[in-house]
Amino acid sequence: PVEQSKVAEIVKYEAKQQIPFAVDEVIWDFQTLSGGADPESGFMLDAEVGLFAMKRDQVMHHLKPFTDAKVEVDLIQVAPLAMYNYLLYDHFGIRADDEDVAREEYTIALDMGADNTTLLVSNGDKIWIRSVPLGGNHFTRALTKEMKLTFAKAEHLKCNAIKSPDPRAVFQALRPVFNDYVSEIQRSIGYFSSVNPSARITKILGLGNGFKLAGLQKFLQQNLQYKVERVTSFNALAGDSVLNAPLFKENILSFVVPYGLALQALKVTRIYTTLLPPEIATTRIIRRKKPWAVAAVAAMMAGLSISAFGYSQKLASVDRPEFDAAVEEASKVKSKADDLTGRYGSKKSENDKIKGNVSKLVENADKRHIWPNVYKAIVECLPRDKGVQRDVSKISLQHRIKIGSITTERIPDAGVWYQKLTTHQKRSMAAIDTSITPSGEAYIFKLEGIHYHNDPKDKNGKGEQYVDEYLLKNLQKWSIQRNGQTISVRAAGITHPAIMRSAGPFPMKFDPEGHLKQGMMSAWSFAGAEGFGGCDGELAGAGGCEGAFPGAEAEAGGCEGVADGNPGYGIQGGVPGANPLGSPFGPQNLLGASGVFSSETVRNFQRLNEQDNEQDKLEEISLTRFSIEFVWQPIYGEKKIAFDALNQFLKESPDAEFSAAQESLSGKIRLTEEQFQEYQSKHTQKAEAQQTEE
Repeated sequence: PVEQSKVAEIVKYEAKQQIPFAVDEVIWDFQTLSGGADPESGFMLDAEVGLFAMKRDQVMHHLKPFTDAKVEVDLIQVAPLAMYNYLLYDHFGIRADDEDVAREEYTIALDMGADNTTLLVSNGDKIWIRSVPLGGNHFTRALTKEMKLTFAKAEHLKCNAIKSPDPRAVFQALRPVFNDYVSEIQRSIGYFSSVNPSARITKILGLGNGFKLAGLQKFLQQNLQYKVERVTSFNALAGDSVLNAPLFKENILSFVVPYGLALQALKVTRIYTTLLPPEIATTRIIRRKKPWAVAAVAAMMAGLSISAFGYSQKLASVDRPEFDAAVEEASKVKSKADDLTGRYGSKKSENDKIKGNVSKLVENADKRHIWPNVYKAIVECLPRDKGVQRDVSKISLQHRIKIGSITTERIPDAGVWYQKLTTHQKRSMAAIDTSITPSGEAYIFKLEGIHYHNDPKDKNGKGEQYVDEYLLKNLQKWSIQRNGQTISVRAAGITHPAIMRSAGPFPMKFDPEGHLKQGMMSAWSFAGAEGFGGCDGELAGAGGCEGAFPGAEAEAGGCEGVADGNPGYGIQGGVPGANPLGSPFGPQNLLGASGVFSSETVRNFQRLNEQDNEQDKLEEISLTRFSIEFVWQPIYGEKKIAFDALNQFLKESPDAEFSAAQESLSGKIRLTEEQFQEYQSKHTQKAEAQQTEE
């Protein structure tokens, strides 16, 4: 299938592939022989295109006698297509404007010339051509060889074989050529049948003066098993004076090609290709149009002359000396106006430059708030105690999560970050985020924090479940309400929040007053254990905390941890990894120079033992550490206007019917003005209906 408008372009490409010469060396033309364009799709289906070409020097060789005689040739056609015109018009009775009718019956036309035979197979719609390299001269040469005759005598004997003294000897000499001729015809018919298995050949038409050879018609009919007819008249021709002329009757077999050529010149057949060199056709078109062009130019010049004469008369009526002063004054005014216009343009350019600089200073005004807004969204998504819950003193029941660090990374494609996530990490995302893969430039936020919440009455009250329920789900919302204000979350550009990793809960001792940690250190904390920073009174509410998270590093201001489950005591305000008292296992600290424990070390161990006794009385709590990451793509400009419009509207109508709009916006699809008006109309109708009901 191919678009009808592109057939010429495709055929030109095919011509370069099929013609075994440079395209400039040949003159070629093409024609669509079958298959029409589908009126609905505009595509041509089952189209067959005929491509006809001839070397340019051969075309010019045939044209030379006519050009020398100053005879203009209007049409140059290959002989097989002229035969096809004859078959179509005279034999099948098909006219150019007749509707195509698929025929299963095919006719073979054999035009035997002097050196070759043109074989043409057609049903009136399709055409198949092949040249057989055998002609009348081959029979003549056979006689010259077998009967030792000159070419002229052999030609005369061939044409009068029946009248010869020994016809049998003549046909015996011609028999090998007869056999070769039939074999070539059979081979051609066999190939045609292989590529057109449904075609049914009914008869063969003999054309050309070579077909006058005695016995040829009968020999072909016996060996090919087809009905063979020799053309004796033209059905569509009229004019007795010509048709009955002896010269015409004698040479009627050789008139098929000029007959078909004349039919095409009269435009009564379907073939319209021509091998007339295009430069000749173009020259003739120009020559035919020259008189019209000259006439058009003459008419235009006459019109301009008349118009110029009229304007000159008008000009003469006002071209007087008394107008010179006024014209000069007008010229001065015009010059002054042009000067002012130029100065105005210069000042305007300077002003536009200043305005451009000002715009650069203020154009990012709406971007100044986007970073504070995203941090505000993170803070407002943290859980907090409400009402009487604020009076709860037990740290494990307080709704608090501490964010220890917030880091950001700018990446060129958020999709790369998303593809690296594990199935477990994606499972914590909202359904809308797993259905939309992020793309484009973005920031990846990483939140690291801890919490001590452990409420046995709440199924989501501890460990990773608490983070998911009270922080992650807030980060997945469109917006949240805090103190009567709407805080944008997803509407601020936050998408795809997920828990990257979590650990815990781990048991630990809680010291509300923090006295046990003052000046103390743990021998265990230096045995490969870690502290966990930030577990002091800032989060716990009072004092510091003990215990740690295995595998982490000790942090300044934090408390030392446990190694292999052993409790540790930290130095509050200490430096990570440092031990101002010296390593308890180092020989310079644990033992004196004499190899025994120093008195300072003994006192420290005594104080540690006293603290261990006090530690057993402390409250045991649990510690959970987690990390959350999400994609942030800043929203500003036109996109922010759309988001703000929907946010304002959702304040008044937070119904489920607008969830689709929220999802579309979360996928970064801009809300159009028409969509917003539609939502507003729905909301107005619902409000009016509710008011009527009340």
